[in-house]
Amino acid sequence: MKRTLRVFGVASVLFYSAIALGAKEYSADSLKRVTETLVAPPAVPKHEQVAKGAPKIVQVRLVIEEKLIQVSPDGASIWAMTYNGSVPGPLIVAHQDDYLEVTLVNPSTNTLEHNIDFHAATGALGGGDLTHIDPGQEAVLRLKLTKAGVFVYHCAPGGKMTPFHVASGMNGAIMVLPRDGLRDTQGDLVHYDRAYYIGEQDFYIPKDKKGHYKKYKTPAEGLDDMLTVMRTLTPTFEVFNGKVGALTGENALKAQVGETVLFIHSQANKDTRIHLIGGHGDLVWRDGSFTDTPASNLETWAIPAGTAAAMLYEFRQPGTYVYLNHNLIESILLGAMAEIKVEGTWDDDLMKQIEKPRAIKK
Repeated sequence: MKRTLRVFGVASVLFYSAIALGAKEYSADSLKRVTETLVAPPAVPKHEQVAKGAPKIVQVRLVIEEKLIQVSPDGASIWAMTYNGSVPGPLIVAHQDDYLEVTLVNPSTNTLEHNIDFHAATGALGGGDLTHIDPGQEAVLRLKLTKAGVFVYHCAPGGKMTPFHVASGMNGAIMVLPRDGLRDTQGDLVHYDRAYYIGEQDFYIPKDKKGHYKKYKTPAEGLDDMLTVMRTLTPTFEVFNGKVGALTGENALKAQVGETVLFIHSQANKDTRIHLIGGHGDLVWRDGSFTDTPASNLETWAIPAGTAAAMLYEFRQPGTYVYLNHNLIESILLGAMAEIKVEGTWDDDLMKQIEKPRAIKK
């Protein structure tokens, strides 16, 4: 009898293993290929929220650009190291079980070696070991997206050059959606009308003895000075999307009352804590995992260094909302702030001014 059970157990394992293997009737090389058109943040590439059909190979091209950018109105500038010319690099969107195929290009006009480390990847330092390229070189990396969530990617050449590149803006994020879409706390499908990608960046810009921001002819020329500032762990600027005011005023994000908006937020180098003034995080995947049940109705959510997170909110009132790092020193004094201008009809039931400011009655 025991022998019969053992045989049955072995047969069961083999049977279910065969089913599991049979369910994967494809190899990566046989999958359909699609080219994703990347866009500069805060915009998000066009994508399906629920996957259609079998997994596919999503092809993207990231061109590294070393460029001098102005960080603040008072003239602070830095040699930014960028993917596709923006800080942060563009958001990549795919679905779980898709393959991402990245062509990473380091033009001969650049001066430094670069690579890319995907936190969504498995093995070889996130692809960093397989993508070291000097100026004038390119590499192609394919990785299977086994985990659903939002993840950071960044340059990681090794040693002190890794924090130097990341603190110079060389980071971005990838959103790997579940194949059947995002789910709320009850497991029901949720839909978003708009999506925005916000990359938070800490910059460390050296000054001379007179207090003026230093300028350099090449990225490497400012390396030692910048490392000195970085060792203080005190950013000169803490900004959203590359510079002070990148997402405020005329550059503010837009929405309509009744729209549900997905905010993807990343910080490759430093902890942050995000808050929407006048709203809440209806659903927050604060550790980035779409497999986990989201938190709900949060006032502020922390995002650890080297992490991306996602928040979903339905706007219920018109007006200008402030989305910020709620370390108010970093937001108000150093620049980590965005605005969302929302149009629609005011709801007095949610908020109403009963009396305007006046002299105190005696």
